[in-house]
Amino acid sequence: MPKFAAGVVHFQEHVYPEKRDLFERLAKGQEPEALFIACSDSRVETAMITQTEPGELFICRNAGNIVPPHTSQTGGMTASIEFAMAVLKVPHVVICGHTKCGAMAGAMNLESVESLPHVGKWLGFAKAAKDIVDALGNELDEDERMAMLLEQNVLLQMQHLRTHPTVAVRLAQGDLSIHGWVYDIETGGVSAYDENAGKFVPVSERYGDEVASHAGRFAAS
Repeated sequence: MPKFAAGVVHFQEHVYPEKRDLFERLAKGQEPEALFIACSDSRVETAMITQTEPGELFICRNAGNIVPPHTSQTGGMTASIEFAMAVLKVPHVVICGHTKCGAMAGAMNLESVESLPHVGKWLGFAKAAKDIVDALGNELDEDERMAMLLEQNVLLQMQHLRTHPTVAVRLAQGDLSIHGWVYDIETGGVSAYDENAGKFVPVSERYGDEVASHAGRFAAS
């Protein structure tokens, strides 16, 4: 904890003064551009990956970047999605998986989490993705099967997200976009699902013109 406490002191004495205007503005309210659903894995740093400032992302994290299908049962993910859609009215949702994901390794082999009953039940929300890998990935090696599972899980959670009533309303209104990403921890690469191509492609390809239009933001810094 002393390491983290020292970080807090550094933030208060050096980082906050440089961004005082930003934090004073954020104290009045938030208007995030996206709901970002990611894995809880400590190696996935959402702000670093997206180069975003406080206030730009409304973040939900859990084991396996999972979105349970909507039911009458209240849960943290369901409540957060409802708030993001109906109150914050974010225009984008990103579901981001990542390589070397322990949750997906568990989903691939549920016997490995038998001693963790809550984890095993939670990973049941990824079962359909595992079933797809079992049906279509018989000729693949283990690394290829895991890569396929990461992508299929993101696509499955995107389907689950659409079952939430507030999401369905926003999609019907035409003012919400859902994105599926996979982040490679080792290389820093991020791929995004391209519905037209029916596959994951580099973000620079998926959002080519939009990326180019925002490039100046980082060149200036």
